[in-house]
Parts: sequence; C-alpha cells; structure tokens
Amino acid sequence: MDDGFDWNLARTFLAVAQAGSFSGAARTLGVAQPTVGRQVAALEQALGVTLFERVGRGLALTAAGQDLFDQAQVMGEAAASLARVAAGRATDLEGPVAITASEAVSAFLLAPAVARIRGQHPGLRLELVATNQVRDLRRREADLALRNARPTDPELVGRLLRTSSARLYATPAYIERLGLRGAADLARADIFAFDDGPALAEGLRALGLPVTGASFPILCGNHLVQWALCRQGLGICVMLDEVGAAEPDVVPVLPDLPPIPVPLWLVCHRELHTSRRLRVVFDLLVELLAAPSP
Repeated sequence: MDDGFDWNLARTFLAVAQAGSFSGAARTLGVAQPTVGRQVAALEQALGVTLFERVGRGLALTAAGQDLFDQAQVMGEAAASLARVAAGRATDLEGPVAITASEAVSAFLLAPAVARIRGQHPGLRLELVATNQVRDLRRREADLALRNARPTDPELVGRLLRTSSARLYATPAYIERLGLRGAADLARADIFAFDDGPALAEGLRALGLPVTGASFPILCGNHLVQWALCRQGLGICVMLDEVGAAEPDVVPVLPDLPPIPVPLWLVCHRELHTSRRLRVVFDLLVELLAAPSP
C-alpha cells in the first residue's frame, strides 16, 4: 500500500458511508456520481480491501469499511475544525456567509433582513440555504441557522429571537364549500403535509383536531408550494400568522382555535461566532428579526 494517504479519497468514502449510496454522496460533494464511484474504487485498490457491499438498493460498510469509517470520521472532524478556525480569524467584511432557514422563514422573514444586510455591507456574499432539512453547522453546511428549537449540541450557541404563532389557513371559498364551522368539521378537510410521517397529524390531534391519515391527500416537501396550493383553494395549510395575515386570499380556519407556538432561534458554531463578518451578520439578524422588548 502507498504510504501517502489521499484525504480527498477518504472524504469521498466518508460521504458515501454517511449517505448510503454513490448518488447521495455525489449530491453532498457536488460532483458527478461516476466520479464518486471511481474514487471509492481507487481507495479500495490503494488499501487492498473491499469497503462496501450492496444491500438492496443501497450500500453497507464491510468490516474493513467500518474500521476505516471510524478513522475517517475523526479526520473529517479535524478538517472541519481547521476550516472553522480559519474562518473564525477572518477580520474583513468581504466574503461568503451562508444562512440556512426553512422555506417560509427564508421567503417571508429573512428576505427583508437580507436587503438590509446587503445595503450596509455590499462586500458580503450571502448564500441562502432555504430548506426544511436541518443543515449541519459543524460540517460547514451553513454558517448561521434560523431554527425552531434551542440547539442541543455543545459546539453550537443560539439566541432566541422571538416566539411567533402559526395557524391553519384556507381560502374563504374552501371554508364555505366544506362548511367548516367547528373543530369536528376538520375531519373531512384536506390538509397539506410535508411527508407521510406522523408528526403533523400528532401535533394537530394534540390541539384536539380530529385528523386521520386520510386528512392529508396531498404531500409536498416544499412549504411555498403548499402555500400556493392553499391560495388556489385546494386545501388547508399550516403557516406563520405574520405571513397568513398579510395574504389577502386566505383567512384563518376556525380562528378561535389556539395558535401553534413557533420559536425562532438564531444558531451558529461557537468558533465561527468569533469571526468579525459572521458576528456582524449575527448581530444584524438579531436586530432585524428579534421581537421588540416589552
């Protein structure tokens, strides 16, 4: 085996092991799937072992692969830490800052804040990662995150900006067509869901609403598309009140129902928190998004 160990090959191996497939690793790394396959094959040839085996439509680590995975994780953490330290020593206000938030928060709350940040610091290059999936700040998938829960990772720090509220929204015509007059009437309503998981149904049942699996005939992982469908009168969407109140095409469904609390946390890695440009963006987001003091 060659004494020189190629970290790029190890990084690809780690991505495949975490994603469980070449295609998933390719998306994570931003390269073509055949490139991932060639790099894994090159690493297996260099080490003289088989690292993966096919299991159904995915890949599973062999015993040798598991041994390498444990070491590659340590290397990956070290590389990410080195990048964080380097970013943390940045002293100018030029360069990239990646902010991740849900689709609704990105479109309706973050967009006005971005305009202010760009106006004050035009040298910054802002990357908005609008996704309902949680991005890993430790692996530099984003620098700052707007989330709905307090961070539990000791490497992350967070600040509660506000606690907003959300409700069920629909067009007046949809409400009238279904005759929605009380909570019991929601048993025959169509409600948009992100997936077929139980989280939304359980949350609505906790509010005393009689929803079942049949209540969610349209699944869409994009919240903005759900909102567009709602505005077309095709069903009910859960949305922040500050967004729903500004949309003339919809009204709250059963406005006497208690609102759903939605906390908004601004989160970053504790090492990145010492970077001047990230500190400036962090402070501006606090100023622009935090609820006013009583």
